[in-house]
Amino acid sequence: MCANKDSHRPGLIISVLRNKCPRCRRGELFTGRNPYDLKRMMKMPEHCSVCGQPFEIEVGFYYGTGFVSYALAVLVSAITFIAWKLTLGMSLQDNRLFWWLGVNAILLLALQPVLMRLSRTIWIYFFVWYDPAWMEGPPGVPERINEDLKNDW
Repeated sequence: MCANKDSHRPGLIISVLRNKCPRCRRGELFTGRNPYDLKRMMKMPEHCSVCGQPFEIEVGFYYGTGFVSYALAVLVSAITFIAWKLTLGMSLQDNRLFWWLGVNAILLLALQPVLMRLSRTIWIYFFVWYDPAWMEGPPGVPERINEDLKNDW
């Protein structure tokens, strides 16, 4: 027998890393695939193209992504620090600490578009969970959306 691909539940980590819709884990969260296309890197459709989940749950919903982005930047910095210490060593007697700070700053700057998208994805995954019955009906309507204030920032 052949497995039905639509009944397959995509994995959480892969769905987050690929910026998929949290409700169905199949639709795209962002209109463009390239995070380095700086004009369109944060553009999101209003609804998921697969399940219809609204991505703007309330006005100012994505303001909380700053906390997630900060945590991701700290995580990247900790990983680079550990890798630097294990490979090159760390000492206050020479400039290796300052070299790590410079390399880490350049790496964080280069990864910023990816981290911004990932923080939005993680943030919406906190509030919208996977629905195994997403094919059976439309999602719930957001309670606190004000059409007059939408995109007024």
